[in-house]
Amino acid sequence: MTLALDAVYFANIGRGVGAILLYALLGALLMLIGFWAIDITTPGKLNRLVRDGRPGAVLVTSAGMISMAFIVVVAIWSASGLLAEGLLAALIFGLVGIVAQVVAVRLLEWVTGIRIGEVLAAEELGAEAWVVAAAHVALGLVVAVAII
Repeated sequence: MTLALDAVYFANIGRGVGAILLYALLGALLMLIGFWAIDITTPGKLNRLVRDGRPGAVLVTSAGMISMAFIVVVAIWSASGLLAEGLLAALIFGLVGIVAQVVAVRLLEWVTGIRIGEVLAAEELGAEAWVVAAAHVALGLVVAVAII
C-alpha cells in the first residue's frame, strides 16, 4: 500500500503553521498591551505586585488576560480562514476591547467605590478583587460576542 499526499499538502501545512505563529504573536502582543493598559490606569506597579504574589493583583491580571483571549479567539474565528483579514480584525477588535475594558472596569470601580490600588496590593484576597476580575471576564465576553 502506498501513501500518496496531495501536491499542495505541505504548502497548506506551512500556511497553517504560519497562521498559528502569527496569531500567537498577535495574541501575546495584545495581552501585553492589555496588561500595560491596566498597569498605567491603576495605582502601583502591577508587574511588581504580580511578581510579589499579591493575590488580588494576580486574580485581576489573570482575568484581564482571559478576557483578552476571548476577544482574540472570536476575532480569529470570525475571519473565516482569511489570514490577513483575521489578523487585522483581531488587532482592531483587540485594541478596541482593551480600551473598552479599561474604561468599563475603572467606571465599575468608581461606581462601587472599590479602591483598586488597595485591592491589588492587599496581602489577602478580598471580595473586591473577585468583582473586578468578574468585570474583566464579563466585558471580554461582551466584546467578543459583539465581534460576531
